Amino acid sequence: MKTVKEVSRLTGVSIRTLHYYDSIGLLRPTQVTESGYRLYDETALERLQYILLFRELRFSLKEINGIMSCPSFDRNQALDQQIKLLQLQKEHIENLIDLARGIQMIGVQALDFSAFDTQKIDDYTAQAKAVWGKTEAYREFEEKDKARTKAEQEVLSKQLIGIFQEFGAYRDRKAEEASVQELVRKLRQFINDHFYTCTPEILPFLGKMYAGGGSMTDNIDKSCGEGTADFAASAICYYCESLGAKP
Repeated sequence: MKTVKEVSRLTGVSIRTLHYYDSIGLLRPTQVTESGYRLYDETALERLQYILLFRELRFSLKEINGIMSCPSFDRNQALDQQIKLLQLQKEHIENLIDLARGIQMIGVQALDFSAFDTQKIDDYTAQAKAVWGKTEAYREFEEKDKARTKAEQEVLSKQLIGIFQEFGAYRDRKAEEASVQELVRKLRQFINDHFYTCTPEILPFLGKMYAGGGSMTDNIDKSCGEGTADFAASAICYYCESLGAKP
């Protein structure tokens, strides 16, 4: 058993934070002595490790509590994700070290900012959140999708791409034009009808995802023309601002 001070020293989590985790029921001490000292066993430390992992994946404390309280929580999967995330972070740090050594040896003659790119880490974090983030919208999507055949899923995918192809055809127009804004409404209604309720709070984040880089942006631009993802995101942004909705 370890005291709260020992746990803090071991993990780098402040005593105040550990007390807060206790107060919200996220990490209870294994035992509280008559003198009021909190004690933590190996099981509690293991739980803390998962909490820190999900914090790295940018989950809120409320979301983490829900995930870890779920009977389907898979500890091995969480550890696999932690290893992958640490590997990506290690690769990122090694790139920065190589860059710094190069500058030290030859000076800043050829500017190279690729070492600062954290896109791989951001993409992996988003994918991990998609696995664990069982939001209401995600549950609604699962409920609708499980009743569909593979052929029906393929039809929906083609229809969705068709909407983005329309965005691609409008790329030379302004995002605020009525025809473009009508296309945003069409996209939102398609999502409502077939996937989940696309609320004014969700829609701005979708726009950011479309233009955020990675495979989603690449797939849209490859199928619908270079710059389509950015144009669709701009149109969605204008639409959301007109609704007063911002991410």
